[in-house]
Amino acid sequence: MSASNEDEDSKYNVVKEGKANILQPKSVFYNPVQEFNRDLTVSVISNFAKLYLEEKKENTKKGKKWNKASTEEKSASSNGKEQNNDVEKAQEMECDVVKEAGKKCGSGISILEGLAASGLRSIRFGLEIPGVKRIVTNDFDKTAVEIIQKNIERNKLDHLVTSSLGDASMVMYMSKGTDNAFDVIDLDPYGGAAQFLDAAVQSVNEGGLLCVTCTDMALLCGNTPESCRARYGTMTYRSAYCKEMALRILLQCLESTANRYSRYIVPMISISADFYIRVFVRVFSGAAKVKLSSLKLANVYHCSGCGAFTLQKLARKIPTRGENFKMAAAHGPPVMDKCEHCQHKHYVVGPIWADKLHDVDFVKKVISYVQEKKADFQTHKRIIGMLSLVSEELPDCPMYYVIDDICQQVHVNSFNQEIFMSALLNAGFEVSMSHAEQNSIKTNASNRDIWDIVRSWEKSHPVTQKRRVPGSITDTILSKEPTLKVSFDLHPEAKQESKKRGLSRYPQNPEKYWGPKPRAKKSDVDSVESMVDKRIKLQGKRKKNQE
Repeated sequence: MSASNEDEDSKYNVVKEGKANILQPKSVFYNPVQEFNRDLTVSVISNFAKLYLEEKKENTKKGKKWNKASTEEKSASSNGKEQNNDVEKAQEMECDVVKEAGKKCGSGISILEGLAASGLRSIRFGLEIPGVKRIVTNDFDKTAVEIIQKNIERNKLDHLVTSSLGDASMVMYMSKGTDNAFDVIDLDPYGGAAQFLDAAVQSVNEGGLLCVTCTDMALLCGNTPESCRARYGTMTYRSAYCKEMALRILLQCLESTANRYSRYIVPMISISADFYIRVFVRVFSGAAKVKLSSLKLANVYHCSGCGAFTLQKLARKIPTRGENFKMAAAHGPPVMDKCEHCQHKHYVVGPIWADKLHDVDFVKKVISYVQEKKADFQTHKRIIGMLSLVSEELPDCPMYYVIDDICQQVHVNSFNQEIFMSALLNAGFEVSMSHAEQNSIKTNASNRDIWDIVRSWEKSHPVTQKRRVPGSITDTILSKEPTLKVSFDLHPEAKQESKKRGLSRYPQNPEKYWGPKPRAKKSDVDSVESMVDKRIKLQGKRKKNQE
């Protein structure tokens, strides 16, 4: 290493991740826990690039315009010469696709990283994703952009990656409808991403991919429902299924924002991991599909006592002549004034996304890709484990039940997940686990069926009499006789394939103080260590002041 490089390295922390080797200012934190996020993103975009370029080639061969005009038919005045040009362009595209990562592909995808910090993510995109035409690495901080440029040069990616200084939203707005529009937009802000979504859904190319992270989980999970409504357009409530609720709130916000511009989303992968949520959605145009969006959204009636929940779609389809139909407001409410199980009032929250969270075929392709390239992904075991669990989830059953929470409501001894799943399967219902929470189940069984299983379990594992206070939730629920015939015999499908294979599905916390770190500082004085020291120092401060 030259003397200049040694001097440069002494001013910065050197971070090696994937194939990237970057410099990072000492005032900017590097969170190794987020390597899972970056590994997953690289694998998702790699598979999307292959899919997108194949679709682009097919549409060009058919004589359809891609990008913004992909949904429009060619005008009747188009002549044979134009059609021939389209075929020639498709042939050129086929020859021009470079499959090797790190090399520029003339007809490949364009990627924007809107909030890049040190540019680690973009550097990895450039070195590890094949079929890329250009990558724009943007940040609004001048010092950060200088570091980004250093890292581009350090990794010899000048031909592929460009640094950009500007507001992320303005960069997206200015690219809208131009040749510089992006096929992939990655947004990984500190906190929530709500303020960037309007620009993102407008500027991404037709069929393009949005990769969005939100770390404001306290807000999304119901700690401040009024703030959640102001930011994401949804009232929320703290519940056992709050992590999936957070995903569905973000997807609803994306869909509603896109609908204003006659666009709609198609979720490819939606995950809750560690201290954040991450969604990968494609964006398309089409007024007819936008009209159906109300069928994908719902309000949730959540019991304030026992936690039972019921969804109510915002609209319904009414058949007319032939195959035609019209949309109308939904009938409701789907519940009584008080909960039929415990006689408590309901909270009404929403609207949320009530459609599918994932494209299972795409999820399986990503799993296969990571299995083939294990050496390139440090977190491959976790990616394979989590995505395998995602692929097993019931697609049409929003939200999940947490077995411990159900049992706690009525003070019943908790029972094994496989036993609970067996009871549901033996009764003829579908059931799966959820990737978002350990010891959780997703099922098409009703709230009444769930409580019947608990009542049947309680008969052989009785609750103490002092817990059965008249009028309490425990007494109200358990005093009813079960109407469902319940068998707790182990069912062969109760243990899912991912569990049989011993995959890493719910990994333990990777390290001490593994959660979100503070915002980057411009000085080197404040560091992660000083943050930890400050946290320890301030513990019990309120109590000491009271004394």
